[in-house]
Amino acid sequence: MAGILVLAEHRQQQLRDVTFEMLSKGRELADKLNTTLSAVILGKNVRELAKPLAEYADKVFVVEHEALENFVSDHYQRALAQLIKQEDPLLTMIGHSSIGMELAPRLAVALNLPLATDCISVEFEGDTLVVTRQMYGGKINARVIVKKAKNYILTIRQAAFKVQKPPRPINGQLVDLPYQPPAEVKKRFVELVTPPPGAIDITAAPLVIGIGRGIKDKNNIPMVEELAQALGAVVGCSRPIVDKGWMPSDRQIGQSGKSIKPKVYLALGISGAFQHLVGIKGAELVIAVNKDPNAPIFGHADFGVVEDLFKIVPALKKKITELREGKA
Repeated sequence: MAGILVLAEHRQQQLRDVTFEMLSKGRELADKLNTTLSAVILGKNVRELAKPLAEYADKVFVVEHEALENFVSDHYQRALAQLIKQEDPLLTMIGHSSIGMELAPRLAVALNLPLATDCISVEFEGDTLVVTRQMYGGKINARVIVKKAKNYILTIRQAAFKVQKPPRPINGQLVDLPYQPPAEVKKRFVELVTPPPGAIDITAAPLVIGIGRGIKDKNNIPMVEELAQALGAVVGCSRPIVDKGWMPSDRQIGQSGKSIKPKVYLALGISGAFQHLVGIKGAELVIAVNKDPNAPIFGHADFGVVEDLFKIVPALKKKITELREGKA
């Protein structure tokens, strides 16, 4: 086959965004290499989920079985190993999620294939696979030349690539494949622990306001939360705010936090350290407010305001209120 294979990741009957990010990059690579792009989805009653994948992929393998209803790496490894041996893909792409971090290394060892993890860039230079990974907490982008082999396995960082639909749907073929569980399985699924009611998922928010050291004091955070409420946004933060204990870790944006991809990201008092910029790579529009004109964030923002956030936030909130009341 010598094509490209993407493992579709899903949870609670919903495809995860990283699936379409990998398919977009996979489609780009397949077109450049003049080869095929395939996807595989494992689970129970997932045929309907396979249909959107066919808009990107030339072929979608559907592997359904009771044992695949929930992620268990023993089953996933066995099913994927069988498919890779059968189809012989040049490159297999898996999301760098909790699933991918457990699955990809053991799959690579089982098949004796080279593995590169947490990739933020993937290219073929001739017949050489070159990826970009980050080192030293995101301080360095390392260009890695992968040892030449017939097949490769990569895990792809979430939000590393933008979702780009093909000019027209590929309408790939759906192919059902059987799965026979092994006689003995060492792991089992216990339960899926979901966020408590009311918890905020900043990775899914269309509008995010981020706060950094410029907020100065924990007591100033409610002012930003009021602005967020007026805008219908959620509040995230840079690492120093979490380190101080002012916000929970699930609100942290960046290399050691979460990667977001909102339609608009408003950065308030954030200098723009590299670790933070990694987390906002997927944002469609970035607006930065910082009183330091030399703050690195301005080099990555679409719009910048050189001013104290304590002047901007109240003025912005007032303007929004006036617009809603028809006074503007």
